[in-house]
Amino acid sequence: VQLQASGGGSVQPGRSLRLSCAASGMISIVNDMGWYRQDPGKQRELVATISRGGSTNYGGPVKGRFTISRDNAKNTVYLQMNSLKPEDTAVYYCNANVLSALTLRDYWGKGTLVTVSS
Repeated sequence: VQLQASGGGSVQPGRSLRLSCAASGMISIVNDMGWYRQDPGKQRELVATISRGGSTNYGGPVKGRFTISRDNAKNTVYLQMNSLKPEDTAVYYCNANVLSALTLRDYWGKGTLVTVSS
């Protein structure tokens, strides 16, 4: 199973970006999916998660600005990031809880860099 993230880049404060992450491989079912971020020298922190049924959970700093969604048919999770701030600068990692070959475990993507700067 692999997670491939895309959509990172550099933007000015106040602008928007949309991240995507697709799970591929020998997948029976994808349960919770989510996004986490990490600044150099800091711990990885929760951005948002979404259950297979669409229940969402957001980290405090992004509530009201970011929206997580998913397409179960495509095993893909999205993160719409609006009103971006310089403190949103980080490497964003996608995560998925996947049942594959009778084994249930978490998988991580390689990360995509988001830079918010004027």
